[in-house]
Amino acid sequence: PLKRKRTYKIIILGDSAVGKTCLTSKFCHGKFPENPESTVGLDFREKNVQVANECIKIQIWDTAGQERFRKSMVPHYYRNVHAVIYVYDITRKSTFDNIISWMAECELHNPGKQIPAVLVGNKRDVPPHLREVHSHVAMSFAKLHEMEFFETSPKD
Repeated sequence: PLKRKRTYKIIILGDSAVGKTCLTSKFCHGKFPENPESTVGLDFREKNVQVANECIKIQIWDTAGQERFRKSMVPHYYRNVHAVIYVYDITRKSTFDNIISWMAECELHNPGKQIPAVLVGNKRDVPPHLREVHSHVAMSFAKLHEMEFFETSPKD
């Protein structure tokens, strides 16, 4: 028999156009959006997953990467968060460099709280010559900050 369903709130953070919406769409709906538009404000998706004998509801909160959209909703966005996913685009080093700022913002709104985190390098499907952030650099960063690390592409 299944146990009562627990809900986990996961936030996804990163600069604009790193692929946060495409990642969440692929995870929750199993498909890559062909013409993704920039998130304005907040996007929210849910998925039920089976873990052992338990059905777990995962809520993924996807925020706009642009600062002008984030500031008004920050307190609600960070409230009761169980985990955070930091996403950068492997073809734009600036998006990787900005992960530190995203980490600082998360810490600012959750002082003293240790939140499990994952670092995701997105757009792995691009040709290798376009890569600006190498896996070993991101892996070292993740290890330093006690995060899991993955590279992925919602296209494949």
